[in-house]
Amino acid sequence: MRRGQGSARYGDSGQAFPIYITAVAGLLFLGLALFAVGQAGATRNGAQTAADAAALAAAQDHRDALRDELLTAIGAGEAWEDILDGNGIGSTQACAEAQWFASENDADVTDCEIFGSVPPSFRVNVRTRYTVGDSIVPGTESQHAAADATAEIEPRCLRKPPDPADPPVPEESSPAPSPRPSDTDGDDGDEGEDDKPEEDPKKPPVEFVCDGEEWSIDPERPGVLPDAADLFSVHLAD
Repeated sequence: MRRGQGSARYGDSGQAFPIYITAVAGLLFLGLALFAVGQAGATRNGAQTAADAAALAAAQDHRDALRDELLTAIGAGEAWEDILDGNGIGSTQACAEAQWFASENDADVTDCEIFGSVPPSFRVNVRTRYTVGDSIVPGTESQHAAADATAEIEPRCLRKPPDPADPPVPEESSPAPSPRPSDTDGDDGDEGEDDKPEEDPKKPPVEFVCDGEEWSIDPERPGVLPDAADLFSVHLAD
């Protein structure tokens, strides 16, 4: 009887061994599958990080160019209101800036475009230089990740409206010109003060408000000037 009981116990353990092997193999496969998913997710996240950085870089480069364009127009006495709204020439190197930042994240820009005018936006597509890598999923060793991002440039300033409490400035009438001496007076060498060239009128200050902060810029003697970030905000589109 004892010998029969020992044989039964040995037979039960022998039957459990294949089940144990199967369970271990299943857990190992599940672990490898989760690892493959993690690899793919990390590659995708890397692509999205590169796309976000590239889009923001393009928009910021364009924003900096708009700021320089605005200050140049103010100094030259040219129209500047549209530039303050973000409607200007901006940068021609924005997409090159996007490629540089994508390269820093081990990716390449596959498409870069500006769309809209007020406010302008940049849409950038990137592709990773690295692949997902070897895994239990066939073909992942040659799969690159792609992602896109859009960055918007938003004006932060408005032209300062005139203060209704300020009285209108009356226009001064020009004095009547003094008579010029005739050629028979014998004073050919003395032309008088009326022949002096007139001075250009002083350019009025340019005033605008950026998120509650008032700016007044003298075109002829600019002092403290706003930064690009004071004039325009740059953010990723939702």
